[in-house]
Amino acid sequence: MDPETRRAIIMENYLNPYNREPAPANYIKVNTNNESCIDNLDIYLLIEDDIIKDVKFTGEACAISTSATSIMIKLLLGKTISEAQNLLTNYRNMINELPYDAEILEEALCFDEIYKQQNRKNCALLPWKGIEKALAKYQENK
Repeated sequence: MDPETRRAIIMENYLNPYNREPAPANYIKVNTNNESCIDNLDIYLLIEDDIIKDVKFTGEACAISTSATSIMIKLLLGKTISEAQNLLTNYRNMINELPYDAEILEEALCFDEIYKQQNRKNCALLPWKGIEKALAKYQENK
């Protein structure tokens, strides 16, 4: 992905984040934060019949964390738990310079060179760590 496209995707999702709003009480809520900066997000997940029906978020975060959250939400909507876990694995692999399936990551590919800025890796991974926590909570309560 060329640098201009990468920047445009990140800025669009930062300035106009998808589903940045509080969620009803019946959603699974998790908090995820970055201890070394301001990033502190509450992620809300609604799962019905093992399908992710909705994801919302609130909180304060940098451009990378906010845009990563917005992109993540768009990717996860309508996915099964298994598909979501596959997305999580491939995204984490991409961030950590391991083999990954670029085709399924769509807009999230804008973070494919984040490893060049080691201090930003945590920002790009933050919302995905929150979803992992939420999925674990869902599995526990099943």
